[in-house]
Parts: sequence; C-alpha cells; structure tokens
Amino acid sequence: MANARYGMVVNVDRCTGCGNCMTACAVENNVAPAEPRATPRTGVTWMRVFPVNNGMAYPDNRTGFVPIMCQQCGKDTPCVSVCPQNAVDVDPTTGIVGQVPQRCLGCRYCMTACPYHARFFNWWDPSWPEGMEQTLNPDAAPRMRGVVEKCNFCHGRLHAAMEKAASGGSAAGTPVDYVPACVEACPTQAIVFGDLDDPASAVAQLSKQEDTFRLLPALGTEPKVYYHTERSWMREKLSAVPGAPEAAVASGTVTRRDFLKGLRKGQHNG
Repeated sequence: MANARYGMVVNVDRCTGCGNCMTACAVENNVAPAEPRATPRTGVTWMRVFPVNNGMAYPDNRTGFVPIMCQQCGKDTPCVSVCPQNAVDVDPTTGIVGQVPQRCLGCRYCMTACPYHARFFNWWDPSWPEGMEQTLNPDAAPRMRGVVEKCNFCHGRLHAAMEKAASGGSAAGTPVDYVPACVEACPTQAIVFGDLDDPASAVAQLSKQEDTFRLLPALGTEPKVYYHTERSWMREKLSAVPGAPEAAVASGTVTRRDFLKGLRKGQHNG
C-alpha cells in the first residue's frame, strides 16, 4: 500500500496579498471571528499573509507577500517532541501533522517549540454573530477555549475525499486527490497542492525547481511547504537566519536552541 506525503508549493511571485486564502481557511475550518479585545498575538489565524520588504530606498524598494501556515515538518517535528499529552501527531499515511484538541491541556509548549510561529491558542470560547452559525462547516468541529490549533491541510476535505474513494472501491490508505480551501480560493493560483511522493504531480515537480526553497532549512525540520520566487532577495531573507549560517549548524557549532533564540528575538526579520 502506497502512502502519500501531502505538501504544497506557494509561488510568492504570484501572491498579491489579497487575503482570500486566509478567509477561505477560516470559513472552511470554523475559525470564529476575532474577539474585539483580540490582538495579533491572541487572535486565531491558521494562515497569515505577511508583507516582506527588501529594505532598500526608492526607487529600488521592493515588496512581496508570503502566506505562512503550519509548515508540516517532516523530520524531528518540534511540536510533536514537546507535547506532554500526545496531542500532536504525524499521520504516517499522509505525512500531515495533526492536532487533537481533545487531548490538548493548553500548556502551549508546542507554540514555543514551533520556529514558524504557526500555532495559535484559543483564549476565548468560539462564538459567531447571530445567524452566522448557519454557515458553519459540518465537516470541521469548532475547538474550545484553552487549546492550541493550527492548519491541518483541511482534514475535513481529506476525509471526504477518502470516503468518496472508499465508496468507489479504493483500498484503505490509497492516496486521494483533493485541495485545501486556500488552494481553491487563490485568484492567482499561487498555491499548488498534492502528493510530494508522486513524481508526476505538479507539486513534486515544482518543489524540485531551482528557485524553490523552504523556510529556515538549516533547522533540519524538512517542511512539506515550499516557496517559489525568482527574486533572490526574498529567498535569502526567508530561508536563512542572519548570524547562524547553515554550515555552522551542520558542524554543530550552532544548535537548534540558538536558532530558536534568534527567531524569538526577531533576528530573522533582517
């Protein structure tokens, strides 16, 4: 039985920063509207689009946009290793890093361990304005206050695709074709999703292109989310942490903890 390894490639040269992916993600996964008292640190946003600037003066100034979500680490997944409740797991049949809210005790160790700042804590019980409850997705259970949540590649859509494949006679565990909500909603088709282990898939081919890279590769977490750009300044800004080159990590002179300290201090913002 062949397993899948789902991942995506985000072409940041196509991203306009419109935020459609963020909206689609929230609607698909029943992320409640932000509380009036919520801040960028206390709100829940599985997917965020960040502006990135080359820091140069006019007329050489350039700006781009980078969607950031759970990077679906494939090796030494930091959030998995620190969770005392086994509330985070990696599905061996899909490669997707999942979150089990029923097990989460809210310690937030996983948030501290995540080098991509892609996990969010529920400070309030989810609530929707009157009438909006009718828009909730029955395939995604809302999460309660006191737990951590994150992108899971729209597991409701994945399960629906698996059920459809099973009803058609496919064996359990057979890789299925589906796309997360963010992929479907992007007006510029900047996000490509699929099975990275299928060499014929568009996502596998794009992931191996010269201008494709992963965020902070020196950490060794081998994310299954890739980014593509022909702008060298953006690749350099997003793929490295100043002061801690990959060679230093490979030689053991800089540890992962050193990297995380640099990230928390904002050294990766350039």
